[in-house]
Amino acid sequence: MITIISPAKSLNFNSTLMLEKSTEPRFLIQCNELIDELKTMDSYEIMKLMKVSKNIADLNIDRFNKFKESNKVKQAIFAYNGQVYKSMNPVDFSEEEIEFAQSHLRIISGLYGILKPLDLIKEYRLEMSTKLKNSYGDNLYKFWGEKITSALAEEIKDHSEKTIVNLASEEYSKSIDLNKLSEEYKILNIVFKENRNGEYKVIGVKAKAARGLMVSYIIKNHIDKVEEIKDFDTDGYSFNSKLSNKDTWVFTR
Repeated sequence: MITIISPAKSLNFNSTLMLEKSTEPRFLIQCNELIDELKTMDSYEIMKLMKVSKNIADLNIDRFNKFKESNKVKQAIFAYNGQVYKSMNPVDFSEEEIEFAQSHLRIISGLYGILKPLDLIKEYRLEMSTKLKNSYGDNLYKFWGEKITSALAEEIKDHSEKTIVNLASEEYSKSIDLNKLSEEYKILNIVFKENRNGEYKVIGVKAKAARGLMVSYIIKNHIDKVEEIKDFDTDGYSFNSKLSNKDTWVFTR
């Protein structure tokens, strides 16, 4: 069983490496290819491409220009600092739990493609939905789709439970050919909903936090059998059989 999650725009590179152990991203050559493309762009082009302010554009131009020479690195699971990662709280993981995460958790990235938790990354901003022209087409989905799909297919073969648990946002899960993978492996989508005046709704911020809580639950309990996910009850969530089906499990509170 492999769980996939999204990265985060916000990063934390202020502290040093949390562990001595680290690994290298699988697609560094492809990552550098994208960096080379981004380095050709000026501030206005980055602003338009990423839909960001001039300050953020300038910050990332500086990052892209220094990217290959920079020695400022951190393991991915500790470097990302968005809501999913805050509620996951990986600094609280034991070494044994980190080891479990290393083989059971994958982060989908617009720049790196797919990451293990301990893969060393550098500071960047590149969302998967960015329409960056590249050698494979006019967006990152065309650049990464087949690569990420093949990587997941290769890795899931080594697992006794051949299920991919999708806790990534739609923006990132779209980069994977889930239909192709589902021909051989089970794809399980997880949705979190809140009760609002008697009606269950997806609340973005709450859903992000819940994804992190579920990742933590899976890792801390060393869950490798998908049925055990139904026992997730952190922060008042519970499995809702009425709203769920075989492909999508809904947790409500």
